[in-house]
Amino acid sequence: MNFSSDNAAGIAPEILAALAAANDGRAMAYGNDAVSERLAVALADCFETKLAAFPVATGTAANALALATLSPPWGLIYCHRHAHVEEDEAGAPEFFSAGAKLHLLDGDHGKFDAGTLAGALATAGVGVEHHPQPAAVTVTQATESGTCYGPDEIAAIAQVTHDHGLKLHVDGARFANAVAFLGCSPADLTWRAGVDVLSFGATKNGAMAAEAVVFFDPDLAGEMRFRRKRAGHLFSKMRFLSAQLEAYLADDAWLRYARHANACARALAEGLAALPGAGLVHPVEANEVFIRLPEPVIAGMQADGVLFHPWAPDGPGAVRLVTAFDTDPADVDAAIAVARRHAGAAQPT
Repeated sequence: MNFSSDNAAGIAPEILAALAAANDGRAMAYGNDAVSERLAVALADCFETKLAAFPVATGTAANALALATLSPPWGLIYCHRHAHVEEDEAGAPEFFSAGAKLHLLDGDHGKFDAGTLAGALATAGVGVEHHPQPAAVTVTQATESGTCYGPDEIAAIAQVTHDHGLKLHVDGARFANAVAFLGCSPADLTWRAGVDVLSFGATKNGAMAAEAVVFFDPDLAGEMRFRRKRAGHLFSKMRFLSAQLEAYLADDAWLRYARHANACARALAEGLAALPGAGLVHPVEANEVFIRLPEPVIAGMQADGVLFHPWAPDGPGAVRLVTAFDTDPADVDAAIAVARRHAGAAQPT
């Protein structure tokens, strides 16, 4: 019963089969192969627009390289206080941008709004040489609290971003889960709402190691091919990254995987939230459950082999459980049963 992370999941069968198929015979290197050419078409079809896409192997690389193309070394990049780029990427955005500074914004449930962004920009010291200069905004979709920005929220943030001459990036490590939850098109949640660049994630949702930096304005992508090479993410055998992403998109497999993960998270949340003394910390909108549980329940679940992480940012008793494309619903039921048993034992007689 492993709910520690969607990174603990395996590879989806369709993607594993695509890797094996890509291994048949020889192909040109560095993305000059038929699979990579087909992927470019598939991504354009998925997002219903002309774009420029660059496969890389990790989400950190996707975010850091995307932001480095949008910000000069003296730039200011606005993000939520608990964004992945701030808390979990070891300074990679700052490193790859050669010094850009992250400016942290507050907001409930992992999200900031357009008003908060506008307030921060109003005091940014634009044109003052002593201050870093606003360059970009990044939002996380789904957020680090398991919530999702709707198209209208994205559009409002994009309006403020563009009114100040900045560019908007989306960290889409769990983009599929957000699209599945919101029921909108990928286009409606990105370029139609004003997004300039997307880190399109697949690793957390069935791939082995594959993300893509997607520029909805290809003219913005001029530096990206050089930055990707310099960062060590121009794979010589690029077809194996492209094959994962092509299979991910085929027949909407990516959304099927995400819907399953989301449904398992909802079921897990409903079962655990019904326990005495339990309470959800954040709305469950994707594949992460943040919940506060009594300590005897936490200890009992861990002792009985339910794997999850305590979540200190949300205070004492808070834990995070994550489902994935391959989560067995029977494991969800079993984890709830374990929690109920320990909840009962914890009640006074």
